[in-house]
This record gives sequence, C-alpha cells and structure tokens, in this order.
Amino acid sequence: MEKHSTTIMRIALAIVYIWFGALKIIGMSPAGDLVQETVYWFKPELFIPILGICEALIGIGLLIKKYIPYTIVLLLLHMIATLFPMFILPRSCFDAFPYCPTLVGQYIIKNIVLIAGALVVAGNCKNTEMSKK
Repeated sequence: MEKHSTTIMRIALAIVYIWFGALKIIGMSPAGDLVQETVYWFKPELFIPILGICEALIGIGLLIKKYIPYTIVLLLLHMIATLFPMFILPRSCFDAFPYCPTLVGQYIIKNIVLIAGALVVAGNCKNTEMSKK
C-alpha cells in the first residue's frame, strides 16, 4: 500500500477534478446554481465554463508529475474558494449551524478530504524529488 497509495490518491484527485470540470464546461454541473449564487457578480454563462476549464487543468496537472507542485498550489487556492458559500450562503449550507449541514453543505465539507489528499500528494511529491537528488 505504501508504494502505490500516493499515486492512487493523485489519480483519484485528477479524476474528480477532470470530471467535475468537464461537467461545468458542458453546462451539466449540479454545482452550477451554487457557483452562480456564490459568485453572482460574474456572468454564469462565462464564469462557470472558465471555472470548469481551471478544474480540468488542475486534474491534468495532477497527472503530470513535474507539474504537481504548481498544481497543488492551484488546487489549494481552489479549495479555499469552494468554502465561500459557507459564508456567503449559510442558509443554503446549514439547516442548523454548525452541526446540521444541508446536502450543499455536505458537498462543501467533503472538500476537507480533497485538501488532505492534496497535502499527502504534495508531501510525497517533495519526498520523491528529494530522494532522487
């Protein structure tokens, strides 16, 4: 497990990012309304596909080892932005704050796992690069 777990995590993160990004690009994302309500100052027909492209690029970056350090930074910035609805739309995220998240809130909270996975990949990426030197 130790030998392959980081690679599996990296590929799993890439699949999620490419898949969710592609859904935004083609206009089929179930998160589209949430994005539109959160970032209401941008035109959704322009912003959501651009966000999808960024997500897909993060996914692709995770698949190309030499880009992982840069990709992880973008991924973490993206994850910070995904927390915005908790503050901008708290009623959409919680039936009772802070212990009873709605389905939207659960969708956002699960990003903690993506963040942890990204940190694992980043940590092991640096260890792998250091051991090659």
